[in-house]
Amino acid sequence: MKRRGAIRAVLVGVMALGIGGCVTVEAPDKPIVIELNINITQEVIYRLAEDAGDTIEENSDIF
Repeated sequence: MKRRGAIRAVLVGVMALGIGGCVTVEAPDKPIVIELNINITQEVIYRLAEDAGDTIEENSDIF
């Protein structure tokens, strides 16, 4: 019984090798082109409240 199982396993392995295909990977003839249309807009706005401005003027030695 063990011998038959071993023979079956070998046969299944041989069949799997015969069925398996060959995979090839080749580079394309033309270069790969990636088009990125990205528009980045950044706005930074600093607003200083009037009382904060007064505090800075009063304590100019700290700042």
